[in-house]
Amino acid sequence: MEITGVVVRKLTFENRMRAVVSITLDDMFAVHDIKVIEGANGLFVAMPSRKTMEGDYKDIVHPINSEFREKISSVIIEKYKEELAKYRAELDSAGEASPSDSED
Repeated sequence: MEITGVVVRKLTFENRMRAVVSITLDDMFAVHDIKVIEGANGLFVAMPSRKTMEGDYKDIVHPINSEFREKISSVIIEKYKEELAKYRAELDSAGEASPSDSED
């Protein structure tokens, strides 16, 4: 299974969530609402989830093995960094201050 598309739908700097991302697998299956989160040890990817009646969160979709999870995470974080760099360049060219992000 190949990741054939990654779209950063939203960049945010208001809390630990840094982006909302969608991916396409094999040009046939899309997964939306994947989140890039700034954690204590750097960026990580959180799969789409829902809150259970007990108050826990359960992933709606997720990779079955750690190899594919790492592949998805690395592709998403790389795309996030590219989009963040573009966003900052646009702000710089407009003379606006870039939001701080410990990811640099």
